[in-house]
Amino acid sequence: MTRKPANPSPREVAADIVRRLQDSGFSAFWVGGCVRDVLLGRPPGDYDIATSALPEQIEEVFPRTLAVGRKFGVVVVLEGGHQFQVATFRAEADYRDGRRPGKVTFSDARADADRRDFTVNGLFYDPVREKLHDWVGGEADLRARLIRTIGSPAERFAEDHLRLLRAVRFAAQLGFQIEAKTFQALEAHAPKIQGISAERIREELIKLFSPPHAARGLELLQQSGLLEQVLPELAATLTCQQSPDFHPEGSVFNHLVLMLRHLPPRAEPSLAWAVLLHDIAKPVTASRDSRTGSIHFFGHEKVGAEMAANILRRLRFPRRQSEAIVQAVRYHMQFKDAPDMRKSTVRRLLMRPTFPLELELHRLDCLGSHGRLDVYDFLVHQNKELARQPEVRPPLLKGGDLIALGMKPGPALGALLAELREKQLQDELKTRAEAKKWVRDRISGKVTEP
Repeated sequence: MTRKPANPSPREVAADIVRRLQDSGFSAFWVGGCVRDVLLGRPPGDYDIATSALPEQIEEVFPRTLAVGRKFGVVVVLEGGHQFQVATFRAEADYRDGRRPGKVTFSDARADADRRDFTVNGLFYDPVREKLHDWVGGEADLRARLIRTIGSPAERFAEDHLRLLRAVRFAAQLGFQIEAKTFQALEAHAPKIQGISAERIREELIKLFSPPHAARGLELLQQSGLLEQVLPELAATLTCQQSPDFHPEGSVFNHLVLMLRHLPPRAEPSLAWAVLLHDIAKPVTASRDSRTGSIHFFGHEKVGAEMAANILRRLRFPRRQSEAIVQAVRYHMQFKDAPDMRKSTVRRLLMRPTFPLELELHRLDCLGSHGRLDVYDFLVHQNKELARQPEVRPPLLKGGDLIALGMKPGPALGALLAELREKQLQDELKTRAEAKKWVRDRISGKVTEP
C-alpha cells in the first residue's frame, strides 16, 4: 500500500483531486494559469481544476467544500490544508455589462476552453496521464511568447472589459509581446475600462506594478492607451520635461520608469505606488525661469500629496495604506536636506512610522535620476546610530510629569514639553532626572527661554 506524503504539496494535492474525480467517472484537468506556469517552468500561484462533474457531484466526491459560485459551477475543495477551485465545464453567453455573462450553461472541455480569455490561459492538462490538451493554440503562443485572445479580440474584450488590463498585465509579467490584432483591439477598446469597478482595476494595477516587471507594465499601459483611462494624472507626466542638471533622464515619465526598474524583488505594493505618485503634481506646478531657462516645480510635493490622496481614494485603496503613501509623497523633498538638518530634526524624520517607505522611495528617486546615494547612506548611518540608542525614542517626561512638578495644564505646558523633547533629541538631556531638574529650573526661573 502506497503511503501519501505527510505534508503533500499543493501540486500533489491538485493531482490527487483530478485522480479522484477521474476514478469517480468524470473528466478532470488542471486549467488556466497553472498549466501555463508549469509549461514555462514557473511555480504556479494556485491550481484550478475543471471537470465534467456537476457541483453536487463534486461535493459528493469531496467531503469538505465551499459553494462559493455554485450557480456558475464553481466549488472550492478543501484538501491537504489548501483550497482549490473546482469548476464544472461551462460555456458563457449574453454578455451585456462588460463584466459577467448573462447566461451560463454546463458543457464540455472544448467549449470551456473556447470561453477563456487568452490562448496561453486556455490550456488543459491531465496530471494523471501527463497529457496536454490544446484546442486554442496556446502552446504555440507560449513558444512564441505572445498574448493573443481566444477567437475575436473585439468579442473577448467586449465580454469582460477587465481583460484589457489583464492583457497588459500578462504581457508584463511573462515578458511576452501582445499579438498585433489583439493589441489593435486593446487600443480601440481602451476607454471601456472605465466601466469596470475601481476595486477590480486596483487589484490588476497592483499586480501590474509589481517587480520585476513594473517598469514594463507602466510602458505597456501607456502604449495601449489604458494609462490615460485609469490614471490620467500619470499620463500627463509623459510630456513633462525636467531640468537636465538634476534629471538627465528627461521627462517625469522616464524618471518613473527608471525608478520602477530599481524596485527591490520583494517590494511591498505601497512602494511602487509611492514611486508612481511622488511627482504626480509636477505637470500642474511646472514653471520655467525666464532668465536661466531652468524648470521648477515649486510645492509639487504638497500639491502631489493632495492629488495622491484623491487618486488612491478613487481606486478604493485601504485607508492606512493610502495614508502611508501620501505621507511619503508629502515629505519626499525633505531628504535632500538631511545632512544639513539639526540632529533633532533628523531624528524626528527617522522616527516617523513611514520612514522605511520614505527612505526606499528616496533611494529609488536618486537611482532614477542623478544616481548619487550620499544622502541615502547618511540616513542609513543615522538610523543605525539611533537604533543603538533606544532610550531616545520615548519622551523623557509627559504632561502628567510636568503637572506633578507644579505646572498647570495649558499652552505653556505644551510648549515646555516640545522644548524638552527638542533638547532630548539634541542629546542635551539624556535621563529623566536631568529632565526633571531642567523643568524645575525653568519653573523657578533659574533657566530662561533661549
